[in-house]
Amino acid sequence: MNIVGIIPARYASTRFPGKPLALIDGKPMIQHVCERVSRIASLSSVLVATDDQRIYDTVASFGGKAVMTSELHKSGTDRCGEVVKKLLEQGLHPDVVINIQGDEPFVEHTQIESLINCFNDSSVQIATLKKKITSQQELISPNVVKVITDLNNNALYFSRFPLPFQRGKEQDSWLENHTYYKHIGIYAYRTDILLKLTELRQSGLEISESLEQLRWLENGYEIRVAETDHENIAIDTPEDLLKLKNI
Repeated sequence: MNIVGIIPARYASTRFPGKPLALIDGKPMIQHVCERVSRIASLSSVLVATDDQRIYDTVASFGGKAVMTSELHKSGTDRCGEVVKKLLEQGLHPDVVINIQGDEPFVEHTQIESLINCFNDSSVQIATLKKKITSQQELISPNVVKVITDLNNNALYFSRFPLPFQRGKEQDSWLENHTYYKHIGIYAYRTDILLKLTELRQSGLEISESLEQLRWLENGYEIRVAETDHENIAIDTPEDLLKLKNI
């Protein structure tokens, strides 16, 4: 399979403007992500999708490949879609696209490989990851997205609320009675499916939970969910960057 890794990276983050260019051990964050992902032999190529010339120039300076995209995209999925359209115009036809978070400088190669392995099943349209929840704090936090799956490991629902609800049991005992999973927000899509996703309008569930993957489920697309044991470290604020010194 021809598999392309795309790293969406925008400059105008509300909580951390210029985040992709923030230095970690003397290197821009986006360079850390690119270098780690570029070591994955299964990927045919790795591209940064950005809307800012400063990010584009930085990627070029360390030998990476970047593509300029619109400033109007509301999600990384849409930004990946624009890159794919440009690749198709150049006569390049990736089979699968991996959407890799640009603010997770320690992304683990095993996670990407788990996503790629999902596509050995020809029925898989979209793939993502989950990790077992082990703390009550994660379980009840609306900032930790939970996912429940069916017996075939396809997503049934994503929510900021802990699902399933356990009737007749106190919430602080829920982890003792059921295994809960949080969603790890790395996506992979077959190319034709990705292009269709970018044409969908926002849905009611998506608006309620502020989760774009609910739009896909509401429109009948299946999302295969693989499990990972690796804990991702996302950098959302300047304070998160300072915490790295303790890791």
